[in-house]
Amino acid sequence: MEMIEVRPSMSADGQEVVFAVSARGREFECAVTRKALEEHFWLQRGAAENRVLKIFEDGRRRITAVAERKLLTSGGERHVDRIVLTPADFGIRR
Repeated sequence: MEMIEVRPSMSADGQEVVFAVSARGREFECAVTRKALEEHFWLQRGAAENRVLKIFEDGRRRITAVAERKLLTSGGERHVDRIVLTPADFGIRR
């Protein structure tokens, strides 16, 4: 899997950063919630959009890896159209 060079953006409601991942010639829309960025990437509550996107960029490799893992464990690439990452996706794996 590889990251598509599409610029991440905020969702219309400002609660997610939307980005894309490409796998086997198919593009998947992904999003990471603002709450996940606050809990696992040190985003301050109420931060402006430019700060949210900066925090996303700083954590992009980890966020992308988690999105890829969630894609692979969610029934395979054929059954998924969108991946949403929440704080639980960044918790300690056992």
